[in-house]
Amino acid sequence: MNKADATSIDAIRPVREGLVSGTAGDPADIRLLGSRCVSCGEVSMGTNEVCLNCGSDRISGIELASEGELWTYTIIRHKPPVGYLGPEPFEPFALGLVELADGIRIVAPLDGDVDSFEIGARLRLKPWILRSPDGQQYRAFRFATFSS
Repeated sequence: MNKADATSIDAIRPVREGLVSGTAGDPADIRLLGSRCVSCGEVSMGTNEVCLNCGSDRISGIELASEGELWTYTIIRHKPPVGYLGPEPFEPFALGLVELADGIRIVAPLDGDVDSFEIGARLRLKPWILRSPDGQQYRAFRFATFSS
């Protein structure tokens, strides 16, 4: 793959199939995808073929909320093992448990100074492009405070 191919919008893949929609050409277009069970109403992150709660195959795809509240968080101060796509040299980062406005809680990276987060903070979805060591780009997401 030549350098032009690696940076084209078509070459930017989702960080995981069925997790985000939209294109990197317009970062504001990136949305989190979810599933809602028609049988029991359970909402889950990502597109699923079977309900994680009741096992029903009556699932509808939905877009998840783009705002939420920080329930808790942790700071990662050591570089994760193989497969880490963050900045080099490694920089500490935060992972938070975010309750989205539609009630589901998800674990997501947090954008900002690792010493600035507060439980209960209002957060918003922030599109993010990850780059692997081989130059592959991925559409991803993180959450940031409204002041970021």
